[in-house]
Amino acid sequence: MQVFLANPRGFCAGVDRAIRIVDLALEVYGPPIYVRKQIVHNSHVVRGFEAKGVIFVEELAEVPGGALAILSAHGVSPQVHSEARARGLRVIDATCPLVTKVHLEVLRFVKQGYHIILIGHAGHDEVVGTTGHAPEHITLIENEQQAREKPVPPHRKLMVLTQTTLGIDDTAGVVRALRERFPELELPPTEDICYATQNRQDAVKAMSEQGIDLLLVVGSPNSSNAARLVEVGRARRVPGYLIDSAADIRDAWLTGVRRVGVTAGASTPEPIIQGVLERLAAASGATVDLVTTAEESTVFQLPPGLREAAAERGVHLNLPVWNR
Repeated sequence: MQVFLANPRGFCAGVDRAIRIVDLALEVYGPPIYVRKQIVHNSHVVRGFEAKGVIFVEELAEVPGGALAILSAHGVSPQVHSEARARGLRVIDATCPLVTKVHLEVLRFVKQGYHIILIGHAGHDEVVGTTGHAPEHITLIENEQQAREKPVPPHRKLMVLTQTTLGIDDTAGVVRALRERFPELELPPTEDICYATQNRQDAVKAMSEQGIDLLLVVGSPNSSNAARLVEVGRARRVPGYLIDSAADIRDAWLTGVRRVGVTAGASTPEPIIQGVLERLAAASGATVDLVTTAEESTVFQLPPGLREAAAERGVHLNLPVWNR
């Protein structure tokens, strides 16, 4: 068996930053530390932090007054920040800077008189947080059918923003349908779509061109961008599966397969990916060829308050991330 391994794959800069925030907070303040929602959408990351004394909660109401609470990488609405202040919580915001950019765009464009059409998945943590910044000024559109049919308030100025974890291909058809319906539709000056999401989709496309018979995407079931990678492969007639770890691989999938593509969602730790490669090697003596479509060097700074607290306590900022 020949294995094609996508590069880039796994952690993006926003996920890496969020995980480093929790790691550093544990070093500086010690457990218990509370995190609202999953810090990133990956079961291995969550379980690893739980073992270190991190307590994950759905809402801030579950956090004791005065305790330290970290907000997940997906971002939150202003109401969550207000609740934290009202309850006297110490807060570290791990929102990905690319998500923060979209939040600021919402505020700016609403102030300029726009109604915003947000392309995204209903119920996704990022979409909930973004919509919460101006719910009365945002219409959520999930697909091309909604783009053609969903009621949009009469408005002379319409702006399209997107969930960052969608790819260009995901939104292109929706935007076309919206433009047919609303010729005056505008797009922001800079792209909202996360560079990492697009890079990982491009890598799947490149592996598909190598003639792979099977695509294995390593990621947790609630990872939107990981699930989309499976869809990208299937759109190119490559059967694929979303697996949380090597334990999910079924022998029947590998029967008669000579070429396998392996990639991972943006919140998947590298050791979990390596476990999948070891499983394939054990099954068939697989050789691994790297398929490189982009080089990523983006690094996001840690929150200033956390950096200062670490410096005061003599904690080194470049702590090794537990799962790298």
